[in-house]
Amino acid sequence: MNASIVKVKKLRENAVIPVRATEGSAGADLCACIDEPIVIMPGKIAKIPVGIAIELADSGLAAFLFARSGLGVKHGITLANSVGVVDSDYRGEICVGLCNISDEPYTIQPQERIAQMVIMPVVCAQFIESDTLSSTARNTGGFGSTGS
Repeated sequence: MNASIVKVKKLRENAVIPVRATEGSAGADLCACIDEPIVIMPGKIAKIPVGIAIELADSGLAAFLFARSGLGVKHGITLANSVGVVDSDYRGEICVGLCNISDEPYTIQPQERIAQMVIMPVVCAQFIESDTLSSTARNTGGFGSTGS
């Protein structure tokens, strides 16, 4: 299968197939597949189904879910886990964990665009235990070690 092809299976009749808003858009919009509005109170999290499952072309790809900038900046609605990861071998329904970091309730409407999905390559690293690691200029300098 062509790496740029993503098979999408509707799991609910009212599901919306992801679409990129413009030719230059990196992400495809994911829409809430809900029958009635869901209110997310300040400081609370809601798991919103999108009504689809996907099949990626190979194990070197994953789908990453990101917040929509408009929801985040205008309404304080962001992803509860910062970035969602849909592994290449997952075939279940995609759901988006949304968090309201504002001080106002926000209502998710049916079919509302709630997140964006970007398909990206991943390196399937092999992890090998070692007693030593090479030295670098930074070495063990942690948070803030290179400046503010």
